[in-house]
This record gives sequence, C-alpha cells and structure tokens, in this order.
Amino acid sequence: MGWFSRLFKRDNEPEIEKRTLMNLRVGDMVTYELADYQVVGKITFNDRGFIWHEYQLEGGERTLWLSVEMDDDLEISVFEKIHYEIEEPIPKKLELDGITFYLDEKGTANVTGQGRNLHLTGQKVRYFDFSNEDDDVYLAVEIWGGDIEVSKGWTADEYEFSIIAGSK
Repeated sequence: MGWFSRLFKRDNEPEIEKRTLMNLRVGDMVTYELADYQVVGKITFNDRGFIWHEYQLEGGERTLWLSVEMDDDLEISVFEKIHYEIEEPIPKKLELDGITFYLDEKGTANVTGQGRNLHLTGQKVRYFDFSNEDDDVYLAVEIWGGDIEVSKGWTADEYEFSIIAGSK
C-alpha cells in the first residue's frame, strides 16, 4: 500500500485482494480478446487432490469457460459449449471440423460451485479431455449424471486477460 493510500484509508475498510486467474471471484470483470465478460459462476474440480477451476464468463451474447490449473506451470484454456453428438462409451479419438482429437486424460472429479454454479456443489462429474496433435485445440467431454456436454477450447496466455475486481 502506498503512502497516499495509507493516508486516506479508513481503519475498518478491508483491502481489495489483487486478482489473478487463479483467484477470480463471482462478480469480477475480465477482458479477453477486446471483449468484456463478467464472472457469473465458478466451478472447482477435485480429482483425488488434483484441483483446477473453471470460471463462467458472460459477455453480451457469448458465454465462455475459462479453465485454469497449476500443474508444473500455469495452464490456461478457454472453452465454448458446442453441439456434438456423442454417446457412451466415450471413444479414444474424435473428429470435428477436419481435426482429429485424441484422448489425453479422463477421470472423475468432485465439484464445488459458486454463483450460477452453486447448485453443482456436491456432485461428481466424469470428464474426458481430448487434444489435437499440436496440443493447442481441445475438446472437453463432461458427463453430469446422464447428460453429456461437449466444449471446444484453445490455449490462452495470462497476458491476454485483464481483470477488474468486482468485490473485496
């Protein structure tokens, strides 16, 4: 906190936590690709101690899902839900728009939700993550109960995002 800030800070006023892609909160604003989005939901996934977050970003007519995980490095992906007919058992290879996607990872995760996703808390999701040969385009298949959802995604870099805290 700078000198000027200390001079005018009220004693009972909490400081605003600096936001990063790892600690976004519902209500924060995110700018990505010159468009503004509000964080309207957050899902935290836990697969036997391996944890990652997905933030539901809403802006205008578009809804994006920002997936953030700390593996060896910060891994950032952006997803949009798509219509893709698929049934169980989930195959190890999928084709979409002339791109072949290969199963990279699968598992079951416990879910905690916030904001619009609060109702997901306590549920389990089965997930199947696919990537192309260059590992820069993805398909995510999630099975919630009996419902299968498919999203197409791509890699992103931290510098592509600007964040404005919507709360303390």
